[in-house]
Amino acid sequence: MRIQSAAMASSSSSSLPWSLALLVLLAMAMRRAQGGFVATKWSLAHATFYGDDSASSTMGLYPLEQHDERGACGYGDLYGTGYGTNTAALSSVLFSDGYGCGQCYDIRCSGAPACYAGSPIVTVTATNLCPPNWAQPSDNGGWCNPPRVHFDMAKPAFNQIADWHAGIVPVMYRRFQLQGNAYWLLVFVTNVGGGGDIAGMWVKGATTEWISMSHNWGASYQAFSCLGGQELSFKVLSYTSQETLVAYAAAPANWVAGLTYEATTNFN
Repeated sequence: MRIQSAAMASSSSSSLPWSLALLVLLAMAMRRAQGGFVATKWSLAHATFYGDDSASSTMGLYPLEQHDERGACGYGDLYGTGYGTNTAALSSVLFSDGYGCGQCYDIRCSGAPACYAGSPIVTVTATNLCPPNWAQPSDNGGWCNPPRVHFDMAKPAFNQIADWHAGIVPVMYRRFQLQGNAYWLLVFVTNVGGGGDIAGMWVKGATTEWISMSHNWGASYQAFSCLGGQELSFKVLSYTSQETLVAYAAAPANWVAGLTYEATTNFN
């Protein structure tokens, strides 16, 4: 598998060997992604949890009062699409009209008896909105009312930092960024063997399950997840033959946006 720069994609793809090639881009809104991951400074917020220990709500099995089956980010079944249970809904201050979807945060409990010893850190992905509850005061039930900075975490994620019996705890959080955005992975596929067409695509990081990618345009597919610094594998479904091809370790952990990597496998 080969990942090449956007500038080279149109002019050089015809000269590539007959192997699957991917153009991988990272972008944020209007800005090109450059450089590597940097962590922001620790900031103060609060965290609650939703659902139960089974994390059924993240699997889309039933709606909750504040978090419906699909969620404000539209990810649907979080477990089935690879996000797992380390997820959180953001107050509107962080949600930013949906631009906060897919962002990754380190969270640790701070300064409360319910905090676990050593202040362990859990990394969560933002997958939903925690809407305001104007029927409750901001300091007693309306935890997500603006201008509060708040994380409503899936219970298994909350359980990693504090005793759930506390209900709400003060936390410190920081966000990981690529100088641009670490959360939008756009993949352009060329040199596809067989019928040459693609019906679906998935990506897997070294620490994730398979994540379903949505169709962006042409032969490009996108995923909103935290995949920087991880070795990437890809799974591609052929539209014509309905065969599935898996390219393991297609891009190394130090992959860079705009470069080209070549797989060692392709459709017949």
